[in-house]
Amino acid sequence: MRYLTKQFWALLSITMTVFSTASIAAEPALPQTIKLVVPFTTGGSNDIFARAISEQLGTKLGVTVIVDNKPGAGGVVGAAEVARAKPNGGTLLFSSNSFVTRAAVDTNLPFNHRTSFTPVAMVAQGALLLVVANHTSYQSTAELIKGAKQKQVNYATAGIGSIAHLSTELMNSMAGIQMTHIPYKGISPALTDMVGGRVEALIATPASVGGALRANQVRPIAVTTSTPSPFYPELPPMAQAIPGYSVDVWWGVLGPADMPQAIVDRLNKAINDVSQSPKMKEIFSKEAAVPYIMSAKEFGTYMNQELDKWQKVAKERNIKLTD
Repeated sequence: MRYLTKQFWALLSITMTVFSTASIAAEPALPQTIKLVVPFTTGGSNDIFARAISEQLGTKLGVTVIVDNKPGAGGVVGAAEVARAKPNGGTLLFSSNSFVTRAAVDTNLPFNHRTSFTPVAMVAQGALLLVVANHTSYQSTAELIKGAKQKQVNYATAGIGSIAHLSTELMNSMAGIQMTHIPYKGISPALTDMVGGRVEALIATPASVGGALRANQVRPIAVTTSTPSPFYPELPPMAQAIPGYSVDVWWGVLGPADMPQAIVDRLNKAINDVSQSPKMKEIFSKEAAVPYIMSAKEFGTYMNQELDKWQKVAKERNIKLTD
């Protein structure tokens, strides 16, 4: 009996080893080095988030993840590189709303946003802020809309086709107003002119206007999300004055078209786990964002809906990229 017991435990040990080895072998292999392409310069939210995620992602996957900044043409240069890459998980794109807003206003692109990429994972979401100049009397979205119906109101953005631009044009459309667009090459000159009295309003990310808010140079009156932001609970959603209005700023990861589903699923799970880590939550909070978890399929559906939404706005408002 003692001999049989030893045989049993030896056989069980071998069986468990076989199953463990089989499980490891079944896990889809990834290249030893993964390049995470950020299609913008260093220092912005895309770059900050990508670098923070890459450290933990590499450890979790047992590979090296490097961030490669490929700025140019509003994110097109970096995205094009990923679209051309091998679909083995070795080259990924870390992008944001600009991925779909650019497609909505630019028909001359070297790839197709719907077919040239594989959605991998949503990373985070947050609200944009509706901000007005201190020289105005507007204290709410409703007051701004009323003012725009009575006189000319200028609004600023950091460029044509940006999420801020399309978000404000969506507001124009849904509220039945026509604020005048004043585009700038960046948020800093836009804020300078707002403080100087040339423009009355803008929609922007909290991080981009944070300094001006802390210095009381401009005044926030609402958030663009359909529900209040946990970072600005005192600000009502714009939807209170414009029923149905909702805009989220988001960040996510994509790969080239035709990536094997097993690799997509492995990356999705790892990125979701990393996004929910305490360290990432802290980093997201600096951009007034929170982790937002989706399956790869859900993320693909969401992006297509976003592209539909902004293409409709661009068509209705006749917004085209001309430079």
